[in-house]
Amino acid sequence: MNTLKFITAGNVDDGKSTLIGRLLYDSGSIHTDQLGVLKQQTKQEGVEVDLSLITDGLRAEREQGITIDVAYKYFSTHKRKFIIADAPGHEQYTRNMVTGASNSDLIILLVDARKGITTQTKRHASIGSLMGIKKAIVTVNKIDLENYSEEVFNNIKNDFETIKDHLDYDEIIYIPISALNGDNIVEKSKNTPWYAGETLLNILESIEIPTQKLNDARFQVQWVIRPKDDKYHDYRGYSGPVLSGNYKIGDRVKILPSEIETTITRIEKLQEEVEQVWAGDSTVLHLSDNIDISRGDSIVKVEKLPTASNELKSWICWLDQNSLQTGKTYILQHRFKSVRVKIQSIDRKWEVNDWKFSEANEIKLNDIGQISLRTNQPIFYDSFKENPKSGNAILIDETTFNTVGALMFL
Repeated sequence: MNTLKFITAGNVDDGKSTLIGRLLYDSGSIHTDQLGVLKQQTKQEGVEVDLSLITDGLRAEREQGITIDVAYKYFSTHKRKFIIADAPGHEQYTRNMVTGASNSDLIILLVDARKGITTQTKRHASIGSLMGIKKAIVTVNKIDLENYSEEVFNNIKNDFETIKDHLDYDEIIYIPISALNGDNIVEKSKNTPWYAGETLLNILESIEIPTQKLNDARFQVQWVIRPKDDKYHDYRGYSGPVLSGNYKIGDRVKILPSEIETTITRIEKLQEEVEQVWAGDSTVLHLSDNIDISRGDSIVKVEKLPTASNELKSWICWLDQNSLQTGKTYILQHRFKSVRVKIQSIDRKWEVNDWKFSEANEIKLNDIGQISLRTNQPIFYDSFKENPKSGNAILIDETTFNTVGALMFL
């Protein structure tokens, strides 16, 4: 079964780090030496191991008792491998949550049984949906503090059901848990006899994540390889990762932006010649014609070309302390292609509290909105919904070189 990449999200102190720690601890995924260090660092009376320390690795995080950065953890069972992103709960770190969600297949939304659905729950659910995640698990945590009440669990479940139509998840699963005590994490809890579902780990091990059928072949040149050694005087290769689809010897391809057609004559992977490469492979393509190709140019199959335009509409998550400025020139970095861009207009902003769009003339830190852009030269892309591998980009301030926005093309 394929590796599952998932993100945990919730309010501050909802127990995200403790939940991940419990998963790793109860599944036997913590090394003995690391366990010894954690026991020494645990200062809670009567507690053998503070599970949150497993992911809260930064000194500032431990001092404040919160998660600041996105912490990645890797573990596996005999059924599956996992990559976990533990996202911050603070609203001011929404940008960090976007980073973690952009590479995730599933989102675990933690809800404190005492507080129920909050604005931040809605914010995280919105971001997960916006980033293309299709599977969600709503874990009602700290159910032990509500005496394992079925009524409390059902009320939170019903509250989330009323807002799910605003989201684009294919499947939502609800689980009552106690991350601190381990209820329904790895073993079924005797404290919730009314819960007929599976444990969290069983669900993670068995849930099907359909492979996105990105058949449209997309390849952007990262490096042009031309050795200076006389031995390789006929060698000219174009290296980079295959973003989506596949390439094989004999394929007719078009070079963009020159729009010259040619044929793939040779393919290398890991310094060996192969007949075919697939999405995710780092490869070197050789072409039948000697064409002027530069870093950032695209090599695509002639059957399905990407959109070519210098006028774009995009979702944006704003990442900078300074607000977005319409009319200002930024750098748009689309994989290995850099172009200058101006924000033509702010079309609308997503109001997470009201679950609706509103007119806006400003986008500030952690805001999510839709904008219109104009680049100084065409770029070649797909919509994020159709192909997230070629449908995303970042915005860079050309004076500070800070990354200020994450873009998802419409």
